[in-house]
Amino acid sequence: MRLDKFLSELNIGTRKQIKEYVKNGRCSVNGTPASKADMHIDENSDEIAFDGVVLSYSKFHYFLLNKPAGVVSATRDGRNETVLDLVAGENVKGLSPCGRLDIDTEGLLLITDDGELIHKLLSPKKHVDKIYEVHIKTPLSEGDINKLEEGVNIGDKKDDGSVDLTLPAKVEVSGRADEDGNPVIFLTIHEGRFHQVKRMLEAVGNEVIFLRRISMGSLKLDDSLPVGEYRSLTDEEVKELKK
Repeated sequence: MRLDKFLSELNIGTRKQIKEYVKNGRCSVNGTPASKADMHIDENSDEIAFDGVVLSYSKFHYFLLNKPAGVVSATRDGRNETVLDLVAGENVKGLSPCGRLDIDTEGLLLITDDGELIHKLLSPKKHVDKIYEVHIKTPLSEGDINKLEEGVNIGDKKDDGSVDLTLPAKVEVSGRADEDGNPVIFLTIHEGRFHQVKRMLEAVGNEVIFLRRISMGSLKLDDSLPVGEYRSLTDEEVKELKK
């Protein structure tokens, strides 16, 4: 890879700016000041530094965000803070949220520039598990649980006009209540329909009071990660997600 392309992809500057940086001796390759901005480097083995700071190159970037309520799962929004605003300090181009969480929903959100992985995780054919912690207004009956696990009518239609039931889900009753006395369940679904969890609970005569996603596929929400904070995925987490 050319040095100027490498530095440009890390948002060090424009090609024109980088040429000036090299001329002023601000860039080094393996400890030696770079001779030309268009010199070729091995981004995987050479040590590239800018102003004495060693830079690491990664083709893709992966961040686990503990999304807070009040923030929209979008790349841009004219009125509300977006999830990309929360990771703006990374200065990485092309990041997108993998799927969406409602503005009032908290929890796990993968943010990455790996479009192929996003496509795989969101593909309906893959049936990737998504687990939610759901605080509900009233306890579920056995009949309600059976309906949710078999698939419910949330008002969606197929192309032929017939009812499009949700895919079978899994309900785990935690046996505990939150501080306001609302029962807590864990709901596993495999789709990402609009307001799906809320609509599923409404379909059995209930109401969602609080909603948090705690896992997506092999990726789990880090209990030590405060709401509104994020961290990079480990190499192992990325490897597991790509399986």
